[in-house]
Amino acid sequence: MSLRLYDTAARAVRDFTPLRAGRASLYVCGLTVQGPPHIGHIRAAVSFDVLRRWLEAGGLEVTYVRNVTDIDDKILAKAAERDVPWWAWAYLNERACTRAYDVLGVLPPTYEPRATGHIPEMVELMQRLVDRGHAYAVDGDVYFDVRSFPAYGALTGQRLESLEPAADTDTDERKRDPRDFALWKATKPGEPETASWATPWGHGRPGWHLECSAMAGKYLGEAFDIHGGGLDLRFPHHENEQAQSCAAGERFAQYWMHNGWVTLGGEKMSKSLGNTALVEEVVQRVRPVELRYYLVAPHYRSMIEFTDAALDEAAAGYRRIESFVKRAIERLGPHTVETSIPEAFAAAMDDDLSTPAAVAVVHEYVREGNSALADEDDAAVVAALGGVRGMLGVLGLDPLDQQWATGADDRLASATDGLVALALEQRQAARARKDFAAADAIRDQLTSLGVSVEDTPHGPRWELTR
Repeated sequence: MSLRLYDTAARAVRDFTPLRAGRASLYVCGLTVQGPPHIGHIRAAVSFDVLRRWLEAGGLEVTYVRNVTDIDDKILAKAAERDVPWWAWAYLNERACTRAYDVLGVLPPTYEPRATGHIPEMVELMQRLVDRGHAYAVDGDVYFDVRSFPAYGALTGQRLESLEPAADTDTDERKRDPRDFALWKATKPGEPETASWATPWGHGRPGWHLECSAMAGKYLGEAFDIHGGGLDLRFPHHENEQAQSCAAGERFAQYWMHNGWVTLGGEKMSKSLGNTALVEEVVQRVRPVELRYYLVAPHYRSMIEFTDAALDEAAAGYRRIESFVKRAIERLGPHTVETSIPEAFAAAMDDDLSTPAAVAVVHEYVREGNSALADEDDAAVVAALGGVRGMLGVLGLDPLDQQWATGADDRLASATDGLVALALEQRQAARARKDFAAADAIRDQLTSLGVSVEDTPHGPRWELTR
C-alpha cells in the first residue's frame, strides 16, 4: 500500500512502512473512566477506527490495542464524592464508554487492557528504569529523572529548560528536578486501601504515564508501528511515555498520530469546563450513524466546532447517501453487488486519511448512481452501488451493515413503516377516486412529520428527512 501518515514526532507526512510485512500494530490511548464520554472523547476512537479499517482494507493484519485507565486521582475523587467504591465508579463508566464505542460502530480492539490488571508489568518497567539510572524513589514515590534522558522533549519539539514543573505532584522539593514526573505514587492518608499495591518501594498506585508504556510493551512488544490519541495527549502524556519506554531500552512507537479536538464555543470540550455533549444525549437528537458521519467527514487532524446546525447538516448529508443505497437496492432486488474501492477514494485515504476528499468521492458516486436510477441504467446502478458500499465500509458508514440497518428499536421502525404505508394506501385510494385535495392533504401531513414522498413509475416511495 502507498499510505502516507502525518507523524507528530517528525512533524511531517511520512510513508507508512510497517515493522513486520503484512502486519500493523497500533496502540491508542483509551479513556480515563471518571465519567460518561462526550463526543470529544469518542472522536479519537472513531478516527483510529477508520485508520484500522483502511489498514485492513489494504490487506494488513492489524493488532489494535486500546487501554482503559481505571485508576486515577479523578476517579478516586469522584467516587469519594458519591460515597461509592472507586472500582465500582470506574466500572460503571467503563461500561458507558463501551456503549458509546458500540453505538457509533467502533470495532472492538484486539485487546483492551485495564491499568489495574498490569501492575506487575509496571513494577518491572520501573525497576529497569531505576537500575539504568533513569528513575529514583523518595518516600515510596518513584520519579522519572528527565535530565537523565537527553532526548526528553523531542516528541513535541520542546527544550527541557522551557518546560514548567510536572503537574502530577505538589511535593516538588523532594524531586531532583521540578520537571521530574511520577511513575508511582505512594499511598496518601485517607485513600482507600483497595487503591494500593505493593512494590519494592512501598505501597501505592501507578502514575498515568507509566500505565500506557507497560501495557503497550505487554501486547505489542518493545517496538510497534503507530501510537495514537487526542491532540491534548502529546504533552505531557505521550512525551513521558516515549521517554520512559526508550530510557528502559525499548524502541517504542515508530509513528505518532494525534486527532484534533471537538470544540464547543471555541473551547476544547471538557468535563472540567462543563462544555460537553455526552454521546448518550447526542444520539437522542440524531441517529448514531449520523453522528459517526459528522465525526468522520472532517480530517482527523482538524478541529470540529460542535453546533446543532453542523450536526443537522451532517445528518442531511448522510441521508442523501443512505437514500441512494436504499433506492438502488429496491431497483436491483436481490441482485448481489460486489463492492469495490474507487481509485480516487483510495488516493484520498492514502493521503494521511483525507476523509473530506474521500467523502466527496462517495457523494460523486451517489450523484452518478441517482442519475443511473433516473435513466433506469441498471449496469451503472450496480457499478455506483458497489463503489459506494465499498467506500462506506471503510468509513464504517454502510447503511446495510446490521448495526445501522436494524437501528436501536426494531419495533419502533416496524411501526413507523406500517403507519406510513397505511397513509400512502389512503392517499392512493383518494387519488383513485380523483379526490386530489385529500391526497395532497395526506402528503402535506406526511411532509410536516418529516416524511418525504416521491411518486415513481413503480409506486410511491418515502424516506425520513429529519
